Amino acid sequence: MSHFFGNISEFIRVPHTTGCPRSVALVRAQSVPTTSGSQEPLLVRAARGEVVERPPCWMMRQAGRYQLAYRKLAERHPSFRERSERTDLIVEISLQPWHSFRPDGVILFSDILTPLAALGVPFEIDDHKGPIIDNPISTLEQVKKLHDLDLERLQFVGESLSLLRQETQGQAAVLGFVGSPWTLATYIIEGKSSLHYKTIKTMLYKAPDVIDALLSHLADQIATYIGFQITSGAHAVQLFDSWGGQLPPHLWDRWSRPYIERIVQTVKAGHPSVPITLYANGSGGLLERLGSTGVDVVGLDWTIDMADARRRLGPDVSVQGNVDPAVLFASGDAIEAAVKDCIAKAGRKGHILNLGHGVLVGTPEESVAHMFNLSKSLMYT
Repeated sequence: MSHFFGNISEFIRVPHTTGCPRSVALVRAQSVPTTSGSQEPLLVRAARGEVVERPPCWMMRQAGRYQLAYRKLAERHPSFRERSERTDLIVEISLQPWHSFRPDGVILFSDILTPLAALGVPFEIDDHKGPIIDNPISTLEQVKKLHDLDLERLQFVGESLSLLRQETQGQAAVLGFVGSPWTLATYIIEGKSSLHYKTIKTMLYKAPDVIDALLSHLADQIATYIGFQITSGAHAVQLFDSWGGQLPPHLWDRWSRPYIERIVQTVKAGHPSVPITLYANGSGGLLERLGSTGVDVVGLDWTIDMADARRRLGPDVSVQGNVDPAVLFASGDAIEAAVKDCIAKAGRKGHILNLGHGVLVGTPEESVAHMFNLSKSLMYT
């Protein structure tokens, strides 16, 4: 038994089921090992499927309105664009959960729409209405007017990632993120957030050449943006196909998969060892498809049973997730049961503990702290 474990107070074991890990034993330790200076961050190693001492943990939207520190900062800086496009504020906000909880991943505070202005798509973000694009794209002529990514207009992203890398000093993975071509296109074409995606879905049939031209351009520019984030300091990158789950599987195969694969192939050609995670909300019907895109990790929402996901994805794809965010409003015992169940079903390799979606507004900070503390105390044997 490893010297990491200290005084063992409990363990859990999951029986073997077909396609799942034979068994997973966890022990609770009073002392937690620190990352060796010669090793890459725990999250990066887990993403690659390496043997690790415990499941790393971070949370989507771990920097945000549930934290008092963020709400106070937002009162001083009410514009979301300012908060997400000013280097000092990006770094401060990104580090708020790091200072409070010491997660294993520190994600850049940004927005998936951030690169659009650098492509020639002006937008605004209203704190109540969400993204607003005054001139939605509907024609091939409009697509042709888009230009290559102007990285000079995104220097605040590069500077922020570099500073986050310095501040965390290898004790956490610095995470970049981008939106997928399909998800970005829904905003560019609808002009705002949408419930039914009627405009873009209609264009799939009426103007497929426009959709293909837009998605192809976005794929090439997002690949450039990911490379920029990596060279600026990101240890790993998450690709959000947030609205991919709104497509039936056969349409996802046509209008999302090829462009994601194009991004992954381009990025891997230049940065083969940098893990890429793909997350799509409501993706239970797409799971095997997500896993076959060439990404290293598939993010799971909370509607998928972790053991089922492991069977469906196979042993060569790492997984991230997938505790129900609503559990963080429950008791400490309920949080602990959900975390243990998730870890046990995921197995001892290739698992990054996370929520199945972002931290919900109003989530008690002590519940977030409890989940992070649990993740650090439950060690694999």
